[in-house]
Amino acid sequence: MAVFMGLLVLAGCDSGDSNGNKGKRPVPVEVAPIRQGHIELKRTFSGTLEAAAEFVVAPKVDGRVVRLEVDLGDTVTRGQIVAELDSREHSQAVLEAQAELAVAEATHFEAQSALEIASREFQRIEKLRKTGVVSASQHDSAQAEQLGKQAALKVAAARMSKAEASLASARIRLSYTKVSAEWNSGGEARVIAQRFVDEGETVSENTPLVSIVELDPITGVILVTEKEYAHMVIGQEVAIATDAYPGRIFTGAISRIAPVFSRSTRQARVEISTPNPDGQLKPGMFIRTTVIMQSLDQATLVPDQALTTRDNRIGVFLLDEGAGTVTWKEVTVGIREGNTAQVMGQDLVGRVVTLGQQFIQHGSAVKVSGEDSATRNQPEASGKDTVQ
Repeated sequence: MAVFMGLLVLAGCDSGDSNGNKGKRPVPVEVAPIRQGHIELKRTFSGTLEAAAEFVVAPKVDGRVVRLEVDLGDTVTRGQIVAELDSREHSQAVLEAQAELAVAEATHFEAQSALEIASREFQRIEKLRKTGVVSASQHDSAQAEQLGKQAALKVAAARMSKAEASLASARIRLSYTKVSAEWNSGGEARVIAQRFVDEGETVSENTPLVSIVELDPITGVILVTEKEYAHMVIGQEVAIATDAYPGRIFTGAISRIAPVFSRSTRQARVEISTPNPDGQLKPGMFIRTTVIMQSLDQATLVPDQALTTRDNRIGVFLLDEGAGTVTWKEVTVGIREGNTAQVMGQDLVGRVVTLGQQFIQHGSAVKVSGEDSATRNQPEASGKDTVQ
């Protein structure tokens, strides 16, 4: 590098004409080939992990916690009993409801028997009336008695139905003393994330007992700006890294994209679903997610250091292999990945200057560092276009 810089100084000391070429030694430069290849636009976002699903298990009745069947970190299955409350009061309520139902059934049977008797009596009066033995008032009294017994039977039937409903309700409340973990979607197993009470505590209905989370898959959450939002697609693969497992990459896919932006941050929420069969990823962990936002296969690529600014325009110096001069080509820069840039322009073939651009201009004579005149005219045969 010291020799290269010395050559540059010597080249710059010679006098020349108004075009800067006559009398000047060729400026030593380093070059690299323009190539066609694959390039990707990647962005890395910081985010956090959240459980794919989370809910709190709470009892539907009051009572003292007799037994907690699970603890922090335990795996639970759908429908598993996680806690039991003192059931003595509710068992007694069931017995009382059963007794009330028995009374209602007996009353219903009594009313039914009374109706049968009143009906037979009315039929007998009806026959005697045809023979003129009974008066009209006796007939009306017998009919009224029958109608009264019919009404009494309906009341007894309603009371029996009420008693049956009370018994069913008492049994349901008794079943609530066994608190189970129930959910509809997702896998059959989940994990206890938090425990809020201990055995022996008296709780009221809807008091949280434990919280349950689904960890497989787990959800990564990132926030993106408007510029990045347009590149987000559901199903797009994402690479996830976390400090908990240095050097390991987890793979996920974008599962949800928020349709609105936050008014305060002007960012949109993007959720990433990541398989987590071993449960190594935990909610609350910080993550770094890398998203491939754009991918091109046959892109024109140059080293990033080949890009040069002239008069607020970006371009490259293209080497004229035969003349030993350079030509300034304005380019449009596309994707940048590492030390490589995608460029778009006309007639971009050959080699570009990567070092020494500050000493040259359009049409300047140059000498490729490390090459003589013979090898300069055969760049492809040497196989070494770039001096690193």
